[in-house]
Amino acid sequence: MNGAQLWETAIMVPAWTAAPPSSFIFFQKPYGLDFKMFWIITHGIHEMVFITALIFNWAIKNRRRLMLLVLVAHIVVRIWTLTYFAPIITEFQQLPYSDTLDISLQEKAAQWRNLNYVRVVIFLH
Repeated sequence: MNGAQLWETAIMVPAWTAAPPSSFIFFQKPYGLDFKMFWIITHGIHEMVFITALIFNWAIKNRRRLMLLVLVAHIVVRIWTLTYFAPIITEFQQLPYSDTLDISLQEKAAQWRNLNYVRVVIFLH
């Protein structure tokens, strides 16, 4: 999961945020990128494994506390993802292709990119 997140953040995000809306060509049909299903499945597996690990480590008090802290941080970042990142990238994916540069859209994409860097650092910990 971390490898995919680093790849997407290092390669894909800078490309599609470079010059919107023309750089949103990455999202255009019929071959547009849509990682939604990948991330739903990956996070689902990750969360099931994490909860299983928590169950098996519950008797170890220090480990349980640390794992609960990590779980709470994970849930907070997932809520942030579902309330901010997912709706905005969905909006970007639905915009039609255009060769003109839209400064306000570029600023919105840059903010998404920069906040994503923060989110990735939190997820990696």
